[in-house]
Amino acid sequence: MGHALIVEDDADAARMMAQLVANEGFSAATAQSLGEARKQMAMQPPDVVLLDLRLPDGNGMALLDETDLIGNSEVVLMTGHASLETSIQALRYGAADYLIKPVSARQLHSILSRVMKPSVLKDEVRSLQEELQRNGRFGHLVGTSAPMAQVYEQIARVAGTSVTVFVTGESGTGKELVARTVHDLSRRRAKPFLAVNCGAISPNLIESEIFGHEKGSFTGAERQHQGFFERAHGGTLFLDEITEMPMELQVKLLRVLETGTFMRVGSTTPQETDVRVIAASNRDPAQAAAQGKLREDLLYRLNVFPLDLPPLRERLEDLPLLVRYFLQEIGKREGVIKRATPEAMARLALHRWPGNVRELRNVLQRAYVMATGPEITEQWLPREPAAACADTPGTPAVAPAAAGEPGAPVIQVILGSPLADIEKQVILATLNHYGHHKERTAAALGVSLKTLYNRLKEYGV
Repeated sequence: MGHALIVEDDADAARMMAQLVANEGFSAATAQSLGEARKQMAMQPPDVVLLDLRLPDGNGMALLDETDLIGNSEVVLMTGHASLETSIQALRYGAADYLIKPVSARQLHSILSRVMKPSVLKDEVRSLQEELQRNGRFGHLVGTSAPMAQVYEQIARVAGTSVTVFVTGESGTGKELVARTVHDLSRRRAKPFLAVNCGAISPNLIESEIFGHEKGSFTGAERQHQGFFERAHGGTLFLDEITEMPMELQVKLLRVLETGTFMRVGSTTPQETDVRVIAASNRDPAQAAAQGKLREDLLYRLNVFPLDLPPLRERLEDLPLLVRYFLQEIGKREGVIKRATPEAMARLALHRWPGNVRELRNVLQRAYVMATGPEITEQWLPREPAAACADTPGTPAVAPAAAGEPGAPVIQVILGSPLADIEKQVILATLNHYGHHKERTAAALGVSLKTLYNRLKEYGV
């Protein structure tokens, strides 16, 4: 049986909460000030501390600074409303969650049902870090590059809290995998994880899908329907492409985040929900807000913990790990493991990967199917080189368009320059060498004329 300490200066509210805690199978002690709380914790270290922010002898946050006293207790803040400031404070001070006053039995049940000692979460993060050292995987993610190490550090920091997370990154970078890893490391792991692509649902149906509807609320509503917020109760709801959600629905989503309640379509009865929201977008959130695609107040509410995923071209050192992982996964399904030749790996390293990791997976799936033997060669891989690159800083690199020609221009690149920048430099130098003759430029570069036109359009040429 767990033990809970309720730090609340209102004696009646403290007694009511103590009864609710007892109904959940916990023993309960109460304290009406910071001083009393310190004495109680010294006598019997609690498994969970339900901590009011406003106390007669100071702010409840002060207790969180006393790490030797808090020890291995999980801390839940109690507040009058779920404001953005409360979420940020909870994250900053390491609180696991917060309760909105007056506390309901359902809210308290949800919190107590997922009480987990902070040391358990730390052990699991340590286990994932060991797995990363062994096979290059962290939860659902693959890669050991510096950009991905930063992503893992952020996931480990935020997973144990209840704050909302906003994942940004280009299409195909793995935003849903980040959300799943956060969920699997959180106290909500035993509850559902539901993923919703807001851009893939008809605008006429999205409100019903997210919030549910009552029987007869509209034509075709032949029975009551539970929406994602109800089905994900206690767990995590991943809202992908949040900028595609209709503006009128964004208002209702904001209300859910602020109050923890919603109403089904056709109903006037509020429903309580206990869901952690993780949002994602391949757009820049601030730019989307400026363009009227995302409400500014909703952006602030979602963006408590921003997490940006790097594109594949910025972590090409992860390419061998990703290739091996995908080929093993495909091989397990198909019954035959195949490997990529060194020449194939070199070809893959030269590609721009506009579709990121998702594109790499699809390219390898096709190459696997087309390869007749145990090896995947460069025959069925993308033929679009990015650029030649020098081996040492400052060493001249010959543009492929001009290689071997008398009087061919020579360009220099610095080791570590982004491949996209090197590619642009090579393409423009080659175009200039051939007097802006696009057909000859494309032929020399070994790309299609359409690809060249697309690149020049990107460059504004």
